[in-house]
Amino acid sequence: MTAHSNIRNRKRRWRAGAAGLCAVTVVAAGAALADPVEMPTRKPGLWEIKVNAGGQMPAMTMQQCTDATTDKDMATTFSPMAKEMCARQDIQKTATGLAIESTCNVGGMTSVSHTEISGDFNSAYTVKVTAKHSGGPAGMPAETSTTMEARWAGPCKATQKAGDIVMPGGVTINIKDMQALRAMIPKR
Repeated sequence: MTAHSNIRNRKRRWRAGAAGLCAVTVVAAGAALADPVEMPTRKPGLWEIKVNAGGQMPAMTMQQCTDATTDKDMATTFSPMAKEMCARQDIQKTATGLAIESTCNVGGMTSVSHTEISGDFNSAYTVKVTAKHSGGPAGMPAETSTTMEARWAGPCKATQKAGDIVMPGGVTINIKDMQALRAMIPKR
């Protein structure tokens, strides 16, 4: 394999993983507002989130600085998108947390997923998503399994503001910037 094709494959896996993470966020946020079962909010501060996509992309770790309103802001941002994209979103309380069943269409790809969320949201939580996809881009597997393990790491750093997400490689995005981008998307 050439260095160029290796880089291209890594980028494709990263994009597929990023799309999958976006879909997970959209589904969870949409379910939070679409169902009477409320999603828990995380303890304010710095959360370290490890994402393992079952070998479909390299494992990655990111950090997110939250405050009392960050999770609600995310739900407000992504819930309308989830309602547009997901034909089915069912959320149920379980003995260990929450379970979400959903059928969504993201960019022409249909995903039928099962999500298990467990933890106390004060010190740690885990999100496990299994999904079957159809109509996805070339290279997208028909089935994926993603685990996100989050742990509270303490107060946010002095250089961070609520909503900052520090991605691998040090790139920082903020949920409020994502809200501004959402506002720029033309309405159909």
